[in-house]
Amino acid sequence: MQDRIVVLGAGQAAAQLVQSLRQNGHEGEIVLIGDEPHPPYQRPPLSKKYLMGEVGNDTLELRPSSFYETQSVELHLGVKAEAVDREKKLVKTSGGEEIAYDRLVFATGTRARGLPLAGADLPGVVSLRTIADVDAIRPALEGEGRIAIVGGGYIGLEVAAVARSLGREVTVLEGLDRVMKRVVSPVISDFYQKLHHDNGVDIRLNVAIEAFEGTARVEAVRFADGSRLDCDLVLVAVGAAPNDELAAACGLDVSDGILVDGAGRTSDEAVYAAGDCTRFFSARYGRSIRLESVQNAIDQAKAVAADICGKDVDYDPVPWFWSDQYHVKLQIAGLSQGYDEAITVGDPASGSFYVAYLKDEKLIAVDSINHARSHMMARRAMGESWRDDLLPPA
Repeated sequence: MQDRIVVLGAGQAAAQLVQSLRQNGHEGEIVLIGDEPHPPYQRPPLSKKYLMGEVGNDTLELRPSSFYETQSVELHLGVKAEAVDREKKLVKTSGGEEIAYDRLVFATGTRARGLPLAGADLPGVVSLRTIADVDAIRPALEGEGRIAIVGGGYIGLEVAAVARSLGREVTVLEGLDRVMKRVVSPVISDFYQKLHHDNGVDIRLNVAIEAFEGTARVEAVRFADGSRLDCDLVLVAVGAAPNDELAAACGLDVSDGILVDGAGRTSDEAVYAAGDCTRFFSARYGRSIRLESVQNAIDQAKAVAADICGKDVDYDPVPWFWSDQYHVKLQIAGLSQGYDEAITVGDPASGSFYVAYLKDEKLIAVDSINHARSHMMARRAMGESWRDDLLPPA
């Protein structure tokens, strides 16, 4: 196959797509366009080992620079795709180029959600999504003031763990009544709230933030009741939004993500999408889903490459995720939203246990805390009727 493939985005999905296209025998030109100056790199370590300074930029790279040379991949880095002309099959970039394609793949990922609050644009109010973000945050971790983290999800809690490990005072501000409420059960939330409390993190729940205050840079968080929290850095970690604006602007179907089928095809037969920016129907879960994970980026990119190369695919995965905080590894298999029963196996106080989520007596998800075996077995057993011997004892 000799089609010219243009890939928008330079993350995990883009790197995997390039590799899988070549592995599937694609011999045509491949062009990769990324708005960061870096070749595709891993994002999960940004809030952990990279933030700690334990690894450098070169360790984050998904492929060595020589890979793109040997695979004849044309890189356009540090430029932004600004428009797509689907009729002429052209991508227009911020550098003034017009790049032609036969097949176009959106692998544009997500961006950190902001907060529409007064003072949100003050220096010292930051998010964490890119290498540049971490490079801006890291010097602040060397100071002595307090870090306020808005959001008690994965990123917020991972950064809290790193900051406490470096000796910083940390306050996590969560608008809901428990941390990670959208993705885990109360048992897991309680475990992590205790874990962070025991490590000196101040977690405040059910908070309503009114503004960020400061002159030259942020100095405090002001709450709706008029009280203030003094701080010298605010990390906003309230989730991610799909980068689907360019797809919408060129007329593709989007709905909190670019809509694709089981092969990653969009509403235009010449255009595909893969990774965090997509939304697809899962027969496994009976609903439309958008996944933000390494697993989804890799496996959906493989599906897109296979379809481009003429192979039949129907992508409907068992999703999996992980989070490292202090000495604790959380591994999640499946999606627990909508469960009607949660079974805890083992004692949370032991630091090694898991929670199995059931719907209509069938396994739909498992959260494993320092319990890798249950995670691996859960990924194979998903969808089976619950039995006492389905997963191992904690």
